Amino acid sequence: MTATPGPTPTIVLVGHGMVGQRFLEALAERGLTATHRVVVLCEEPRPAYDRVQLTSYFSGRTAEDLSMTDLAFLEEHGIELHIGDPAETVDREARRVTARSGLAVDYDVLVLATGSYPFVPPVPNKDAAGCFVYRTIEDLLAIEEYAKSRATVGAVVGGGLLGLEAAGALKGLGLTTHIVEFAPRLMPVQVDDGGGSALLRTVENMGLAVHTGTGTQEIVVGGDGAVTGMKLSDGSELATDMVVFSAGVRPRDQLARASGLEVGERGGIAVDEQCRTLTDPHVFAIGECALAADGRVYGLVAPGYEQAQTAAATIAADEASFTGADLSTKLKLLGVDVASFGDAHGATADCLDVVYSDSRAGLYKKLVIGSDGTLLGGILIGDAEAYGTLKAFTGSVPPVSPESLVLPAGAGAPAQLGPSALPDEAVVCSCHNVTKGTIRNAVTEHSCTTVPEVKKCTKAGTGCGSCVKVLGQLVNAELEAGGIEVDKGLCGCFSQTREELYEIVHALRVTSHRDLLDRHGREDARGGDGCEVCKPTVGSIIASLAPTIGASGYVLDGEQAALQDTNDHFLANLQKNGSYSVVPRIPGGEIAPEKLIVIGEIARDFGLYTKITGGQRIDMFGARVEQLPVIWARLVDAGFESGHAYGKSLRTVKSCVGQIWCRYGVQDSVRMAIDLELRYRGLRSPHKLKSAVSGCQRECAEARSKDFGVIATVGGWNLYVGGNGGATPRHADLLAQDLSDAELVRLIDRFLMFYIRTADRLERTSTWLDRIPGGLDHVRDVVVHDSLGICDELESLMSAHVAYYRDEWAETINDPEKLSRFVSFVNAPDTPDPVVGFVPERDQMKPDLPLLNIGMRPAQSKEAALEGSAQR
Repeated sequence: MTATPGPTPTIVLVGHGMVGQRFLEALAERGLTATHRVVVLCEEPRPAYDRVQLTSYFSGRTAEDLSMTDLAFLEEHGIELHIGDPAETVDREARRVTARSGLAVDYDVLVLATGSYPFVPPVPNKDAAGCFVYRTIEDLLAIEEYAKSRATVGAVVGGGLLGLEAAGALKGLGLTTHIVEFAPRLMPVQVDDGGGSALLRTVENMGLAVHTGTGTQEIVVGGDGAVTGMKLSDGSELATDMVVFSAGVRPRDQLARASGLEVGERGGIAVDEQCRTLTDPHVFAIGECALAADGRVYGLVAPGYEQAQTAAATIAADEASFTGADLSTKLKLLGVDVASFGDAHGATADCLDVVYSDSRAGLYKKLVIGSDGTLLGGILIGDAEAYGTLKAFTGSVPPVSPESLVLPAGAGAPAQLGPSALPDEAVVCSCHNVTKGTIRNAVTEHSCTTVPEVKKCTKAGTGCGSCVKVLGQLVNAELEAGGIEVDKGLCGCFSQTREELYEIVHALRVTSHRDLLDRHGREDARGGDGCEVCKPTVGSIIASLAPTIGASGYVLDGEQAALQDTNDHFLANLQKNGSYSVVPRIPGGEIAPEKLIVIGEIARDFGLYTKITGGQRIDMFGARVEQLPVIWARLVDAGFESGHAYGKSLRTVKSCVGQIWCRYGVQDSVRMAIDLELRYRGLRSPHKLKSAVSGCQRECAEARSKDFGVIATVGGWNLYVGGNGGATPRHADLLAQDLSDAELVRLIDRFLMFYIRTADRLERTSTWLDRIPGGLDHVRDVVVHDSLGICDELESLMSAHVAYYRDEWAETINDPEKLSRFVSFVNAPDTPDPVVGFVPERDQMKPDLPLLNIGMRPAQSKEAALEGSAQR
């Protein structure tokens, strides 16, 4: 069958990935969809999806979540999309494309956006069962299915961007994971040796084995033809059941080659600055299949978007050119922030490096500075918070010293470069090449007043998303500069901030969310039920002030129960398969053998997965909601209580063994950790709180990565505050030193209550300390020197909390009315959730979670899974 163009000219797009979709949007923006017939031939069985976020598919996101294609957009613009029907031949003389189905489309303009294919090294047995590539959703489906049925160990060939993502996926599937990288470091294109070392240390700490400086020589297979191992170029062998090749990509230019179009020596369809092929003016190539005019094939989405816009502009007879692109990138790989921008490797003559490195915290920051002070580029590992601002300053001389740009908050006085410091020509969004001036104009000329409105107007922030934070700062700064009041209210229900609501609740003794909303909420919100932002926030404020204002501190009491998030609602952490985890408190990490036996017996009797946490506790996973009270009752009978792992409250106070056992210890860190944990247990706060006590300066408890950390000295205790591990690590700052026991407790009391009083919703102490006017110096003045005269009040609030504390598990199991909520189905309280199932793994249980399948499936009983585990 043949579709012949009539008087309406036809544009045929071959390939419908992210760049292809951006090309369609560019056509629509220029009105070309109204004057042209547009036909799209797509090889994959689904329309364009976000390949940058591909790995999130293993975290429960569906194909619909990843989709970038609005079917209403296609219908509105009359775009004909043929999925699962790739182009197979191009007759350039007849200007005709023929698809696999036999569909033939005559074109006036042909645009090739065929992308790339994974490079698989030519090693023996590379196509054996258990070998995969990591490129499409279908690849992920195949990997997941094989991992569930035939693999316990996996190896990724390639330690670049996609290789690390693939390794994270295998680890998430429960496989022991290896990374094999031929280069001497991970991510060799993006980072230097220093950055590679920091990244290596962090990745290895996550339990992944890394083999750098060696290549794959052969895939070893067993008698059934399936993978059993790998032989490496350094002579070693690696036992593995699965191999995922992620060793780079190559342009998919086969269709172009077959049709006689010029391609580069190493691949890529040769195009000019308008993205028109050098061979045929009626054919364009964009994205990873194109060899750009500067001789490069670009593998990032941002250059592809720019090429798409250039091609659309050229087709519309507008002036546009693509002469090269910014290769800056910011990603979160295995939970680690990794960013590089500009001349990251310092190739410019006479340039200098400014480097900050903290191997213990996994931080590495390098800025490349020109001889005239110009910021040329940089690398950020572990903390890429400043990426958006630094990238925008690239090519200019920053208004502050380079050293202040890399020092972390807690290692001096880092420069705070706000939006006003950026020049108007600074590119804020690389994906869509949007400058600060364009964003300002969106506010001043197009009356945009919110980030979503600016996104829609400029497309800034709609690509990789790394610029959204800077975008929000720019929008608010521009609104304030124009005399427009920026709404800083907590939510649509309250115009006040969390700090202001705290003061209202405290001063007026407000004991319910409804009363607060009706008396102090926005006019149109009064009489309503509130929202998912204000309900848990107000619930937390009331709980933290309960003894003082006369409210019930029990979070499941009365109205409070309706205000809680899912975890607080059931006093346990909801897991991804619908089961819950149970974490009893183990103060200071100290536990008697008898209590260890109780935990083991409970885990055995209920078939729970057990894991020692980073906070020196034992987590039991896999409890059904109806089992929670029964498990709690046994724990309470044995002397345990809730560990509050589910709440925005104190989690743990870690400790080393201190002077009682350690020959280096100078104070009893275990005793102090237990005292602190029992004092602050159950304290509701804006965000979770973590602490640690180290018995000497060797810092084995990692106290400086905690919200409040204590390190022993010969003269007493040093108190550090505002630390944070996790995704944005920050060393805690020294608040006071050589404190006695009583002085230490008094200052922590004051610090915590001042934080609870003044922090924003979901704001960690680290962020709060950076945000609060005056920073650490102000907090020290208030907490240590009582500059505001409120320390007596802060201490009184904490004393009331300590005296009022009740264990929430014990309160619940002794209240029949509260117990009635712990069922899977209200109308069938004796029926367990059929979706909550388990399968055996390493003599324990793991969720039987069909990560990549949609819908319910029958659950396997724990008994059957345990039997399978025993048989294995």
